[in-house]
Amino acid sequence: MKASRTFVTVWVTAPNRALAVKLGRLAVESGWAACAQVSGPLESIYRWQGAVESAKEWRLVLKTRARQLPGLEALVIANHPYDTPQFLVLPVLGGSAKYLEWLGECTRTPAGPSRRTKAQPR
Repeated sequence: MKASRTFVTVWVTAPNRALAVKLGRLAVESGWAACAQVSGPLESIYRWQGAVESAKEWRLVLKTRARQLPGLEALVIANHPYDTPQFLVLPVLGGSAKYLEWLGECTRTPAGPSRRTKAQPR
């Protein structure tokens, strides 16, 4: 395993699968993220404007470089219907050298590589 301080994962929630997929596709096609994973539905229970709420949501996990965060956050906010969308950044402490190399290649610059072959990791 190779140590890393360069890469992060970003967790975003969306009110439906279609939006989560759209955000993920935009992030990868623009080069702000190397990979997007959509999962759900999940039940979120949260406090909003003084009341406890709950909602069915979908989780989007984006894999990227830390330096891509400003552009990625702007993309999410511009395309998200929530007043305060979740945008949580978690550090990647390490990973396989080959995977981290792929992640680096895909996020070298915005609007970077957006096509993946079967041999590339997910």
